[in-house]
Amino acid sequence: MIKRSRMRIYANKDFLVITELKIKYDDLPVYNHTLAKILVEYNAAVYESDLTELFMWTCSRCNDMTRGFEVVELIVDVQHCLQAYVGVAKNLNAIIVAFRGTQEHSIQNWIEDLYWKQLDLKYPDMPDAMVHHGFYYAYHNTTLRPGVINGVQQAKELFGDLKIIVLGHSMGGAMASFCALDLRVHHNVGDVQVMTFGQPRIGNAVFASYYTQVVPNTIRVTHEHDIVPHLPPYYPHFPRKTYHHFPREVWLHETGFGMLVYTVDKVCDGSGEDPSCSRSVMGNSILDHLNYYNVNLKAESWDSCRIVRAPSLAKCGTTDHAGNIILSKNPLSSSLKLNTEPDDAVNFV
Repeated sequence: MIKRSRMRIYANKDFLVITELKIKYDDLPVYNHTLAKILVEYNAAVYESDLTELFMWTCSRCNDMTRGFEVVELIVDVQHCLQAYVGVAKNLNAIIVAFRGTQEHSIQNWIEDLYWKQLDLKYPDMPDAMVHHGFYYAYHNTTLRPGVINGVQQAKELFGDLKIIVLGHSMGGAMASFCALDLRVHHNVGDVQVMTFGQPRIGNAVFASYYTQVVPNTIRVTHEHDIVPHLPPYYPHFPRKTYHHFPREVWLHETGFGMLVYTVDKVCDGSGEDPSCSRSVMGNSILDHLNYYNVNLKAESWDSCRIVRAPSLAKCGTTDHAGNIILSKNPLSSSLKLNTEPDDAVNFV
């Protein structure tokens, strides 16, 4: 059970100061290292640009601990260079929803933009909860939302009332968080778990508290000096105007000295901004952002939205007037056979 979030308020007629948000739990979400290593592989696969291989789960990233996964829906928002999939992991007895980070610009430019993102959008139906419109719209105002919701509903119809695990890396972590809220609040989905890797802050302290009450089973994994979890900046002395992470963070970092160096998975407190976790170091590494649990979380090129698909894939879905793609299949009855030979029949979008 989650206890009520507490803020200490000092006020007079000239100013109002609210101290750092303290979110405390009776029961914090439990971190499972083995599960995290499986889920990061599912998240890595969504960076695959060959839609045919991703849809059929035959890509180079679609093996090892994710073998046997069945994609139900694959969504590509070409306009905004976003990508997600919905499918069923039989080994986890779960529906997986995975979001890719943005590929629209170079990662350096995207990170620079994070420094200046303002809390400029009131989160619907939650007084004083603020988020950044870009994070919110990336999920709510693109092809991703209807595609993901349809995929989840289809997966439940086909495989039953399985738990849902929502994943996202980088900007995809922000979209995963909004997706989980959407599933819980607007679609009455009960068992929703979230794990993100290197996600940025997406809202203020009021939003973080609201999110934690609605989606308590959330793990935010951070890695060493990964710069993105430090952004947009957190200013504890201005809590009404600053971004604030929600819990529960797990910080991956190396410790020891000389030949005795090993990686520690530090499970952080329930505040969302544990000063002894990633906040205890400088966030200055892009390389740490692109690798979690020794798995690369990036596309072949950061400055390209290029995708590849076989012509026969067209019968599996729709393409709207803007070129956005939604591919669907029923894994229980699918006898889909695609020609994936790299010949002149391959389309480049």
